[in-house]
Amino acid sequence: MTGSDLFVKCLENESVRYIFGLPGEETEDILFSLEKSSIKFIPTRHEQGAAFMADMWGRLSGQAGVCLSTLGPGATNLVTPIADANLDKSPMVAISAQAGIQRLHKESHQYINLVDLLRPVTKWNGTIAVTEAIPEIVRKAFKMAESEKPGATHIEFPEDVAGESCKGEPILSKRVRRPDPDESALNEAIGLLKQARLPLIIAGNGAVRKLASQQLTELVKKYNIPVAHTFMGQGAVLDSEIQSLFSIGFSFRDIIMDAVNQADLVIAVGYDIAEYSPDAWNPRRDKKIIHIDFTPAEVYTHYQPCVEIVADIPATLKALNQKMDDSHLIFANWYQDVRRRIIEDRASYALKEGQRFTVPGVLSILQSMMGKDDLLISDVGSHKIWVARNFSACCPNGCIMSNGLASMGIALPGAIAAALHSPGRRIITVMGDGGFLMNSQELETAKRLNLAFTTIIFNDNDYGLISWKQQMSRGRSVGTRITNPDFKAYTESFGIKSYRPNSVVDLTQQLKHSLDLRELSVFEISIDVSVNQDLIKRLNIQRKG
Repeated sequence: MTGSDLFVKCLENESVRYIFGLPGEETEDILFSLEKSSIKFIPTRHEQGAAFMADMWGRLSGQAGVCLSTLGPGATNLVTPIADANLDKSPMVAISAQAGIQRLHKESHQYINLVDLLRPVTKWNGTIAVTEAIPEIVRKAFKMAESEKPGATHIEFPEDVAGESCKGEPILSKRVRRPDPDESALNEAIGLLKQARLPLIIAGNGAVRKLASQQLTELVKKYNIPVAHTFMGQGAVLDSEIQSLFSIGFSFRDIIMDAVNQADLVIAVGYDIAEYSPDAWNPRRDKKIIHIDFTPAEVYTHYQPCVEIVADIPATLKALNQKMDDSHLIFANWYQDVRRRIIEDRASYALKEGQRFTVPGVLSILQSMMGKDDLLISDVGSHKIWVARNFSACCPNGCIMSNGLASMGIALPGAIAAALHSPGRRIITVMGDGGFLMNSQELETAKRLNLAFTTIIFNDNDYGLISWKQQMSRGRSVGTRITNPDFKAYTESFGIKSYRPNSVVDLTQQLKHSLDLRELSVFEISIDVSVNQDLIKRLNIQRKG
């Protein structure tokens, strides 16, 4: 048995099903060891695409997604997705080849100190210097990646170590039990709730990631507490529940802030500061805060909890539901006017025949077609703001976007991972023209794997989010305009069905046809972006400067 054989046995022990990556000379031993394995290696068209697939696999499954690269430029291409997984709290293990041990101490062809390079963007990383360390390093990488809060780890595997003869066995993988909530902290939190008149919950990424949705929904319905979702917390409580105030996290003052400003107590459940700064919702630092999360609160001037319940989130919510059995704690419908205004505002963007396409208008059509288990994956751009604001997840983790690192180019590779993870699920991915071309080459990967999902490209020939923000700040935009290929012809060159609807009727019929057929398809939709500035006027937001 070689070092690579033992390495692959350890990956099998971690229940790895797929490894996404690019081959290289230095990964030869690993690839041939994988040939005999139950693990399927999926060659992708770029290392960034491979790592985004691993990132999305982790988000959907809760188990670490795995990507593989060769040394040097292959490994440096992993940096952005690794950082994305780490800030989005997605479990991922990145594996990179490395030059032989005998040349790591000196300048050498394609050699870069990858452990030092990736240290700032990983929870942990290390080098396999001897074959005896393989079982421990693999187990540690997966344990660290999957432990709360999840994130990215990295293993560097020198080519000579991979080829060495060795003996060894994988280390048994056991589930680590997370602690139950502290009784005193629970009582203190309940005391704060009894004193509150206008409590509000902010549900973050952690409220969705560990399926705390059921307990959270019970809590908000039982005591009539409104809940605002961060972008990555969408679906923790479904928007169909009257307690949902939809999403929070915009860089402008949206309708939901009227409720947030009134709240005299904020219960932060699985809230990640990296996603949305508390400066925005607690500018005067006068909010009473209850922190419920797997880890202690970050030390932050605008986020100073009165009490921290550091424990398993579902267990904490369940304990609150059991201990707060008090009918006197049912709160008034103080937030319902805000919810009504949000619903009316969202409905106003529905498209009529003859109107130009807008992002919120298209999302309205898409929303009407979504089933309870369907998944929407959003790339990063101006459309992401509209997805967060005007689209409702159909189930917990039913609307996924990157909002920690907020990296463009994640959605198309992410849809590939989602289709592999849940082949029976209808998957729609939306992106701008800028984000699409960052990883559009992965269309070939999707076609080769015979996967089915629908891609929607919102085309405005612009880096639209930056243009929007420049317009808000300066009244004009600079350096954002781009040109694009014929997306329909480009897509069809891969042998993939492509649509370019010209009317609301066309779009509705073609979308329904594509989703019903479960085909791999791409829609190019030219959009009217004036709706972006109209929103700012509607909300009466004053331009800076």
